[in-house]
Amino acid sequence: MMILIFAQWCINNDLVPEKVYLRAYPDQQANQTLREALELTVPKEEAGEVKDQTLLEVLSLFGNDDLAFIVTEEIKKR
Repeated sequence: MMILIFAQWCINNDLVPEKVYLRAYPDQQANQTLREALELTVPKEEAGEVKDQTLLEVLSLFGNDDLAFIVTEEIKKR
């Protein structure tokens, strides 16, 4: 579920989930869980909002600090 939320947030913010994920985890180029989550995402026009804070809280719950750091960088770029 965490990866699905992350992937949808990326799509909603015009980011490529695989590229963002690889910045946090460069050794996980063939992440099957991310691929499966991408199959469940919808175009941003059809998606509900995924707030920045919601994603960061979910990542924190799972101890995914590396990805949270990269997400925070992307948020600051806006």
